[in-house]
Amino acid sequence: MEPDAAPPVIGRNNVKGFTMSILKWALIFFLISLVAGVFGFTGLSAASADIARVLFYIFGVIFLILLILGFTIFRA
Repeated sequence: MEPDAAPPVIGRNNVKGFTMSILKWALIFFLISLVAGVFGFTGLSAASADIARVLFYIFGVIFLILLILGFTIFRA
């Protein structure tokens, strides 16, 4: 690392100029949990309802964890 270069920012993923903050990931997991909830709780797909319900809770928990982290330790 060059002496005058800025240190990397914690909580950011810089790949070829594309920056994705942890709060954006939280929003993505929230949307995934909503889609899984629609399929699991409305009975649109009876065969995959149990799987969709499990995915809803998993992605919902991931959303909450990332949301809390985004507002606390990963704030730039």
